[in-house]
Amino acid sequence: MYSIEHIYIDGQFVQPNGQEWFDLHNPSTGDVIGRVRLADVQDTKDAIAAARRAFPAFARTTREQRIAWLKRLYEAMLANVDRLAAATIEEYGAPSTRAKWGARYAAESFLHAAQTLEEYSFTRRIGSAEVVMEPVGVAALITPWNANAGFICNKLATAIAAGCTVVIKPSEMSALQTQIVTEALHEAGLPAGVFNIVTGRGDIVGSELSVNPNVAKISFTGSTAVGKSILRAGADTMKRVTLELGGKSPTLILDDANLETAVPVAVTSGFQNSGQACIAGTRILVPEDRLQDVIRLVKEAVSAVKVGHLNDADSAIGPMVSQRQYERVQGYIRRGVEEGATLVIGGEGHPDGLAGYYVKPTVFANVTNGMSIAREEIFGPVLCILTYRSEEEAIEIANDTVYGLHAYVISADIERARAVASRLEAGRVSINGAPHEPLAPFGGYKQSGIGREYGTFGLEAFLETKAVLGAIVLEPQ
Repeated sequence: MYSIEHIYIDGQFVQPNGQEWFDLHNPSTGDVIGRVRLADVQDTKDAIAAARRAFPAFARTTREQRIAWLKRLYEAMLANVDRLAAATIEEYGAPSTRAKWGARYAAESFLHAAQTLEEYSFTRRIGSAEVVMEPVGVAALITPWNANAGFICNKLATAIAAGCTVVIKPSEMSALQTQIVTEALHEAGLPAGVFNIVTGRGDIVGSELSVNPNVAKISFTGSTAVGKSILRAGADTMKRVTLELGGKSPTLILDDANLETAVPVAVTSGFQNSGQACIAGTRILVPEDRLQDVIRLVKEAVSAVKVGHLNDADSAIGPMVSQRQYERVQGYIRRGVEEGATLVIGGEGHPDGLAGYYVKPTVFANVTNGMSIAREEIFGPVLCILTYRSEEEAIEIANDTVYGLHAYVISADIERARAVASRLEAGRVSINGAPHEPLAPFGGYKQSGIGREYGTFGLEAFLETKAVLGAIVLEPQ
């Protein structure tokens, strides 16, 4: 039984002032495996104060110093990828392949930030002015449970590259992963107060970070509803805000696509991270006259997806993170049937031989874009097949959503796919299953967020722009 009794403030592991304990579960079984003591408002204020004290000196560090720290953080995280992967399997229920990838990605975030920092110009000339990019101040980094370590490390790496100090509020549901990450980051030996980690509830720790006047910037990843509340709370102190929120991403299979290869790609994009991914392609748009072929191939593809046995290399889908999430997904499956969609495969209940929070991978056909299963983010392995009669209608259906985080296009003609991609209202579009690019900007249109993360665009989200006039001596004409 795990017992996590400390948070991290001003370079030290300290016992929280908060008295509340939160149970940790193994999603594969539903068993309680530990508990974590949660931070409160006073702990949050202490962490903010530590970050504020550290900021003036850290903001003046050189590019070379910050690059060296980023590389030390990478080495420290790399030494702990096996521990982190094991914790991700036990606490989150990720299949081993996903857990190992996520642990390595978390470590590599620091190298990506170092690469961006090496190439970035903090000073440039515009006309007669010198324009200087300066760190915004103390940043609050609020991360979700579906990729806890990756979000902590990516946000922290970018903030450090910019010269900001931070307070991190990770999900209380990810305390084992957070503990390993914190221990690794501590080993890197950054100055005290540069990063502080306070595990606690969003309505307590997150709320204080949103209103505290000594926090200049918030970077939040999570639900659209919570993102809106953070935006409102931060308005009084004019916080700079980056929000990466929900999605209901479309996968457009164009009429020239080879269905034998396109359908498995679409299913994979929809089921990534067990469906608990904001970028999951959960709406599959197909030509109306090819629907029956698509349904046949979807059945084959989903039947081949292995669920459970998390340490098996070929397992692709794990359990939902919690009982609450399991029940949420079950509710949407029931609603899909009630709304008149056709159940292609899956359905309510657990997969054969599995308990815990496992969900049957489920696909509906004959879905219209007005159904709740097509409009609302389910955050589980539940996909919808919608049909279109023309490319124009496909684009219209794809864009008919309040979200705009990600989209997928599958076509035999790359130029045609690019033309369709240019008309999709999404922050990222993947063509033919293109892999993740860690230096490209990531964020959403519409209610999928504000601002961008990763690479140069992510770095500038932690910077303020200052124009200095009269600093440049102009040559006589």
